[in-house]
Amino acid sequence: MSTTDRNTNEPLPAPWHSESGLPAPRRLVPADDRLRAATAHRLAGEGTGLLWRGDYQGARQLLRALERRIDRKAPAPAATPAETFRLHRRFRAHRARVLGRLAVLLEPDHTLRLRRAPDTRAACTAAYGPPAGPRLVPLRELLGVLGAHQWRERGVPVPALDARVHPHYGVFAPVRAEYVDLVAQEPLPAGHTAFDLGTGTGVLAAVLARRGIDRVVATDISPRARACARDTVHRLGLASRITVTGPGLFPPGRAALVVCNPPWLPGRPASTLEQGVYDPGGRMLHAFLAGLAEHLEPAGEGWLILSDLAEHLGLRTRADLLTAIDTAGLRVTGRTDTRPRHPRAADPADPLHTARAAEVTSLWRLTPR
Repeated sequence: MSTTDRNTNEPLPAPWHSESGLPAPRRLVPADDRLRAATAHRLAGEGTGLLWRGDYQGARQLLRALERRIDRKAPAPAATPAETFRLHRRFRAHRARVLGRLAVLLEPDHTLRLRRAPDTRAACTAAYGPPAGPRLVPLRELLGVLGAHQWRERGVPVPALDARVHPHYGVFAPVRAEYVDLVAQEPLPAGHTAFDLGTGTGVLAAVLARRGIDRVVATDISPRARACARDTVHRLGLASRITVTGPGLFPPGRAALVVCNPPWLPGRPASTLEQGVYDPGGRMLHAFLAGLAEHLEPAGEGWLILSDLAEHLGLRTRADLLTAIDTAGLRVTGRTDTRPRHPRAADPADPLHTARAAEVTSLWRLTPR
């Protein structure tokens, strides 16, 4: 990504780095606690970056003020759930671009030299890797890095494991327990091997191993996810039973059980951080279905864990899913449903509230026809 001011052709004070893929600002001006929220909103809306030089807590307050100003213009619900979803996504992308123009400078050792700033070195090293020089980063993303590091340090409780999983930055955290509980409670097919495709933190692979599967192979396309899954495996003492590999979806060979929890919404992720939620065209879902039969042992089963939120949003129909299963030469031998327990399902202010309130997460048992 270019780090050059596109108006003056003068270099920015450091390389621009955005985990969300936000472009470098067209121009950069210094900003501090004297900057009014209205002025900051106008400049950021015009594409000007604001390099914060003031108090760290002042920067956070300005960011919240910008959020409030932007959110006043959030779109109203449209005529259909699909159009409401598209407008919501477009607005969220605009919101991220504008908020991302409030930037801070990280020193070569990942230090943030602002008054009252926290120690950012450990969190930035965990997210970005070892220090490699100064960098300009959006303040909003840096706050995400700091928050993710706290999650990694504390861990997320997983009742099905009676343990905590420590998600790395950029890896989908198992904060919604219903899909983990489905895998923890569904009767296992006969056999000693399992594949966990798109393992993320490794939580489902760990559940399968704890349930008595002798050998679990967990795959993921993301290097961050693979590192996180290996960390989970070692923390739980399961390294002798779980192998983490990638980037391919399926590992070589066959298994008695193949589990896949693909991203639930067929859409284009706005950043690498959204790849655990959005799957363009449902590519991972269709790749799992297409390759399942040839990777199952005789009498083996595939478990597809999938929310029907896409159906309520008009992004995919139940007929589309059943047709894809049939086209892959598979049949449904059972399905277990559960209701999600996340708080956004009960938030009337959420423009997608109606769809979330109706959401059901299912474990589909699949075998070759």
